[in-house]
Amino acid sequence: MTGRTSDLAAPERRRHKQTGPVPKIPTLPPASDSRPRMISPRMLSDIPRSSEGSAPLIDADRPRAEPTPPAPASPPQGAPPEATAPSPLATSTKRFINRELSWLAFNALVLAEATNQRHPLLERLNFLAISANNLDEFFMVRVAGLKAQVRESVRVLSQDGLTPAEQLSEVNAKANKLMTAQQRIWLEVRAELAAEGLILLDARDIAGADRKAAETIFLQNIFPVITPLAIDPAHPFPFIPNLGFSLALKLRRQVDNSEFYALVPVPTQVARSWELPRPRRGRRKAQHRFVALESFLILFLDKLFPGCEVVGRGLFRLIRDSDVEVEEEAEDLVRELQARLKRRRLGTVVRAEIEATMPEELRAFILNGLAADPGDVVLIDGKLGLAQMNQLIPPDRPDLKFKPFTARFPERIRDHGGDCFAAIREKDILVHHPFESFDAVVQFILQAARDPNVLAIKQTLYRTSKDSPIVAALIEAAEGGKNVTALVEIKARFDEEANLKWARDMERAGVYVVFGFMEYKTHAKLSLVVRREGEILRTYCHYGTGNYHPVTAKIYTDLSLFTTDPAMGRDSGRLFNYITGYAQPEHLEKLSYSPITMKHDLLRMIESEAKNARAGRPAAIWAKMNALVHPEIIDALYAASCAGVSIDLIVRGICCLRPGIPGLSENIRVKSIIGRFLEHARIFAFANGKTMPSNEARLFISSADWMERNLDRRVEAMVPVENPTVHQQVLQQIMVANLNDVAQSWLLDSEGGYRRSPGWNAPNAFSAHEYFMNNPSLSGRGHKVKDLPRAFEHVGPRT
Repeated sequence: MTGRTSDLAAPERRRHKQTGPVPKIPTLPPASDSRPRMISPRMLSDIPRSSEGSAPLIDADRPRAEPTPPAPASPPQGAPPEATAPSPLATSTKRFINRELSWLAFNALVLAEATNQRHPLLERLNFLAISANNLDEFFMVRVAGLKAQVRESVRVLSQDGLTPAEQLSEVNAKANKLMTAQQRIWLEVRAELAAEGLILLDARDIAGADRKAAETIFLQNIFPVITPLAIDPAHPFPFIPNLGFSLALKLRRQVDNSEFYALVPVPTQVARSWELPRPRRGRRKAQHRFVALESFLILFLDKLFPGCEVVGRGLFRLIRDSDVEVEEEAEDLVRELQARLKRRRLGTVVRAEIEATMPEELRAFILNGLAADPGDVVLIDGKLGLAQMNQLIPPDRPDLKFKPFTARFPERIRDHGGDCFAAIREKDILVHHPFESFDAVVQFILQAARDPNVLAIKQTLYRTSKDSPIVAALIEAAEGGKNVTALVEIKARFDEEANLKWARDMERAGVYVVFGFMEYKTHAKLSLVVRREGEILRTYCHYGTGNYHPVTAKIYTDLSLFTTDPAMGRDSGRLFNYITGYAQPEHLEKLSYSPITMKHDLLRMIESEAKNARAGRPAAIWAKMNALVHPEIIDALYAASCAGVSIDLIVRGICCLRPGIPGLSENIRVKSIIGRFLEHARIFAFANGKTMPSNEARLFISSADWMERNLDRRVEAMVPVENPTVHQQVLQQIMVANLNDVAQSWLLDSEGGYRRSPGWNAPNAFSAHEYFMNNPSLSGRGHKVKDLPRAFEHVGPRT
């Protein structure tokens, strides 16, 4: 290990007095409602449909294994561990949950929110669209990868011991059931939308004045960009792009009674749905009546194929391999990536979704033209492309959406007249997005760009928005003569083209643009500003858990830490030099970073907790992340659990660890929070010999999940939280609120199944998101924010 670990997470040399009490976070006794339903990645059934009850969404195809008894309540920290017979799973590949099936289980939780009656109707429609979009991307990348492995006869087994072919078989079966569930929920949501005056009309429903209005829309907005294609030896089967859908036809010419096949590809640039004029009177409610693009095609086929009779028709939609992997030996990274992006649209077919009503003969014609494997075909009895159904959300129905929420701006920056540097010099600031505005980050970079005393700015960019204010500020700084370096990660999946454009724009303005390592993605979220103040140079640092993206910062829960700690500034400079000049640091004073030191440091701290437990001292680990996959980390957590360490994990998405197994993980609890905001922050806390939560706990925020790609194949940063106020905010406000969340929490069992937290649908069920929306944070508050509720007494995480 090259980093120096003796100072890692060491308590601040001078502990200051706590700045004030934390707002009370209530805890609730378990409700006495009916036993929660289960979702399993191996049996994707029983997704709760509403707060009134549960019903299966996806039928099971095989009996489920005998469940492992639930984990006992969290043991007192520091109690000597009781002897437990080792589990036979400890040395088996079955100690891991399959990664792909775990992801499908997570996406089932997202879909379940579309049935959650606590959410407004249009927000439930949005959850349905998100679930469908997630599944599309899963096939474009993960399933495409499995298919490639099968095609190339790769025999490497997954962590849980499955071959690529075995994984593909299970994934396809579960995904098909998930798609069936999506269609069923779509029908329910569509009926509720209609009751609220938001009506999607089918082609058969359009007549009279509506047909005239539809014809005007079609001729003005759709017909000019539609290209009907006859298919015959002179007109070969055309290329259908990824996520594109088409109308397939078998037609008969009336003039000679001959039959032929044809396609009508639907342009991706055309809106999926169009609104008809509202009825003028006779309606109690103002109505929005929509017509889907495919219905226009069906209605006006006579204008596309005049003189022809329809013998058979049906819609189909394609998902293609869209993963991009850049060869390490490519001489010019940018040129290579551009070539790969052009070929992305030509990716092999991963899945063909075909309307169940399409005649079998026409279906065979489509499969032959696509050169698709019959195993890649799924018949859809319903609506294709549900990911686009959120286009039905009108702007004038706020009653069917979440109540508007305005993010707070850190009061301490306001107290300093908007001077970010003065506010940060006074004390470290932690901004909790989206509850606190991302404008604080933008203002920090913009102030640096315009401050004549700022000499240099260094910035990582992994993802950002189309009209990024961060990029604009960097360009302004470079044009103003400052030394500006931007590390642009052009391998950020699905954002490669946008990042290439930003890179060129910044280079033209004089920014030093670096693309990082060929073999590693740079995923760390760092910003460094060097400012002359009198006779010294002071370094201001921003560390984030999320991207520099002002749009996603409104819906992703992330953390932004601002500091002028000199050691942190030096470490940031060393990390930038490592990325730009391949100069591996001899040591870092406080930061951990991947792929060199972070995994080692995490394993060391997990083992330290195990040693404390074996010695009878308090031992606990609290961690929050998006995914837990890394086998070494999981095995270390298993070993810590066996030693008696109390472990509470908040893992939003994929989790390959099996909690609650006696002799393996009986002291581990795992939950996922799915709600209005997308949980994205990474927080790691280690008890350090004291009862959690305490001021002495080792506490970190990070850009990295506990996955092999993050710890072994990416440049990531893990940042210690040492300032007392920030420490209190992250551990005793943010983490405790998340651990005590009931309303949006799902508990993971040892079989990979999820159940809602008991009492989740009670009227007063505690919601972490609502708490953060209504309570000021600690470190960013100003002098005017003094009177907060009394401090809560911590009650252990719910089990």
